[in-house]
Amino acid sequence: MSQTSAAVATVDEGREFRHALGRFATGIAVVTLKTAQGRIGLTINSFNSVSLNPPLVVWSLAKTSPSLAAFEASEYYAINILAADQEEISNRFASKQVDRFAGLTVDEGLGGAPLLPGASARFQVRNTTRHDGGDHVVFIAGVEKFDYAPERDPLLYFGGRYRRLAP
Repeated sequence: MSQTSAAVATVDEGREFRHALGRFATGIAVVTLKTAQGRIGLTINSFNSVSLNPPLVVWSLAKTSPSLAAFEASEYYAINILAADQEEISNRFASKQVDRFAGLTVDEGLGGAPLLPGASARFQVRNTTRHDGGDHVVFIAGVEKFDYAPERDPLLYFGGRYRRLAP
């Protein structure tokens, strides 16, 4: 394989490794759940399908996340795939804001997991399997219910910033 970039680094150069990973465009999602203490939600871009039969999806969460214990203990949560016009929602759930749900009207999914209106797709999942993934925990979840809006383009992330599909 021919290398066309001048940026060549070893994997122990963390910042360069992160830049190289940023060359892969991803969608943006918000993972949500309801606990006895309230609702939790956070922005992710580590979401992907695993299997169609049975229907399984995968995502990961940093071991340093204050929400890790809640997601590990939950039976159900929701994965909301954000639409192109939901950049503000992505930023809100990525922030340190105390109540990320303030002013939002949400639908209720399995186990009370908040479903964000206007998302391009929403998956209601059962927390099935977790694996150690270095500095992250990898969650594999069984999809129990889903809905989607084919007319809603996704919000994308590439090269350290939000992107949109071209018409």
